[in-house]
Amino acid sequence: MENEYYPWGGEFTTCNRKGCVAVVILNMDYTPCKDVAIYGPLKTENIGIEKIVANIISNPHIRYLVVCGNEIRGHRSGSSLLALNKNGIDKQHRIIDAPGAIPYIENIDEEAIERFRSQIEIVNLIDVTDKKQIDKKINECLHKSIPVFGESYIAIRITPQVASLDDKRALHSKIVIDYLGKVKKRG
Repeated sequence: MENEYYPWGGEFTTCNRKGCVAVVILNMDYTPCKDVAIYGPLKTENIGIEKIVANIISNPHIRYLVVCGNEIRGHRSGSSLLALNKNGIDKQHRIIDAPGAIPYIENIDEEAIERFRSQIEIVNLIDVTDKKQIDKKINECLHKSIPVFGESYIAIRITPQVASLDDKRALHSKIVIDYLGKVKKRG
């Protein structure tokens, strides 16, 4: 059943639902082998990371996260994802030691983040664009024998929110995105 996993949607491709590897592609054109569970780009250090976390923890078969490609200037989304996995978030929901411009996790709770941090091992290939080198690392992960991480964990779904002008949360909380992905201005 395809809807069993990946409840947050996003820009990604699913392959082997029992695959143990997910691949995050930073700023490059790359298609991994069809044995991976899921792959797609990461552009932002906030909502993009939230979607990755929520979708990965929904599939307990995923145990490795390969992050490859060129880091995105300003956003530094790949490095922010690594920082989340290593350090978690602080009381203001900021990813600890993240280099990104707005590295705030606002739509998922600490339990989901801890599940992500426990479930996966990150393979850091940031700034690696050699497709053969990336393929080799993915294949190494695919051939490791690692058990499924318990049951599926479904984090809350993203719902549109309207923030007031007095809101002190991250910049992206000032917009509303409807179910079609269109930005709506609210005043």
